[in-house]
Amino acid sequence: MKIEDYKNKHILVLGLAVSGYSAAKVLHELGATVTVNDYKNLEGNEEANELNRLGIRVISGGHPLSLLDDSLDMIVKNPGIPYSNPLLVEAQKREIPILTDIEIAYTISRSPIVGITGTNGKTTTTKMIEALLQAGIGTGHIYSVGNIGTPAASVALKSRPEDTLLMEVSSFQLMGTDTFKPKIAVITNIHSAHLDYHGSRNEYVMAKMNITKNQSEDDILIYNHDQLELTERVISESNATLLPFSRKEVLDKGVYIHHDMIYFNQESVMKTSDIVMPGKHNLENALAAIAVAKLNNVSNQAIEKAFKHFHGVPHRLQFVDEINNRKFYNDSKATNSLAAINALEGFNQKVILLAGGLDRGDNFEDLIPAFRKHVKYLYTFGETAHKLADIGQEAEVGRVKAYDTLTDAVTEAYSKSEPGDIILLSPACASWDAYSNFEARGQDFIENLTKIKTST
Repeated sequence: MKIEDYKNKHILVLGLAVSGYSAAKVLHELGATVTVNDYKNLEGNEEANELNRLGIRVISGGHPLSLLDDSLDMIVKNPGIPYSNPLLVEAQKREIPILTDIEIAYTISRSPIVGITGTNGKTTTTKMIEALLQAGIGTGHIYSVGNIGTPAASVALKSRPEDTLLMEVSSFQLMGTDTFKPKIAVITNIHSAHLDYHGSRNEYVMAKMNITKNQSEDDILIYNHDQLELTERVISESNATLLPFSRKEVLDKGVYIHHDMIYFNQESVMKTSDIVMPGKHNLENALAAIAVAKLNNVSNQAIEKAFKHFHGVPHRLQFVDEINNRKFYNDSKATNSLAAINALEGFNQKVILLAGGLDRGDNFEDLIPAFRKHVKYLYTFGETAHKLADIGQEAEVGRVKAYDTLTDAVTEAYSKSEPGDIILLSPACASWDAYSNFEARGQDFIENLTKIKTST
């Protein structure tokens, strides 16, 4: 579709939330007849009231199948609503297109799009690319949109040809695409995730591969060469020009490391030591970001300078502060064991670890080797406090203690720490036992550090 094709279309936006609210307003502005439907009762909801004032019909308190009787041209759904939803099941039977807002954004954008997906590292890679392009491109704005938190459609509507949209896209969003075709696509890595939504690993990988399904040889797919499954998949399925990155191998073409130098197509770019964020996974994120920057003609000097000032994204292995020669890192986004292991492996010394949160039934045995190798002391909190403490004891960590709250764990960790120690929040658990989201948990950690600093 083109931007003018939305005029007079009948469109159902399923799920208000942030992306639905934005998509409804954009589609209304483009001349579509829009209905918004949300399962929750929206009486008194400020966004719903605004949509009503604009002339957009809002129906809430359920998903009545009668909504499909309005000669719908398409449904734009909230990415989190599963396709097993009865309304969506019936819509598929009636062959009504079901899209997500990134498809709308793509069809109306006048700016080139860089699409970034992967199981881990999407947001950090997106923000790295933003920093590098801002440092090296003289004209136009660089916008980070999509799964990163800013609705893609509203930005795309106002974007200009000289701007660039960095679009972080999840597997949920990619399932709702038809013509979506980024000029540059990035796949950071693929591990098993969201299997409760997708049903199987293969279905999950298929959704991720949608980022390149419409690409041609005029487009570029940047991918993680160190993952054999991913390499085989992109070679067999993508029609794009392939540009690999590797932390482990020297490549004839692509981005790689050799003798602590980063190379792009065999041209030295910068030292690995100039990337200040810890972690092998962040080094991989940086390689992907450098690939995008070089494709956009950013100079090596600009890339090096940008990385020296890039200290990470909030709650993602973020350096917070140094208090009395103790360094504190906030990795609240580490909501599973793999993310916590990646964080631990990023440091060259044993750390004091704060871990815990929602109990989703994990046994955490996969953490034992990492705890044994990388953890000096372990202080646990939340629903999984005692379960993780038992794992720490099994791993023979030097000191292990369980607490009810993060505040108590932080306080104890600082009091038992020594100059030169690193204190890391990397919970390995979701936050919902005590917080609304991982951001709130990370912010609580930061506020506790502020209290410690003012009291010393």
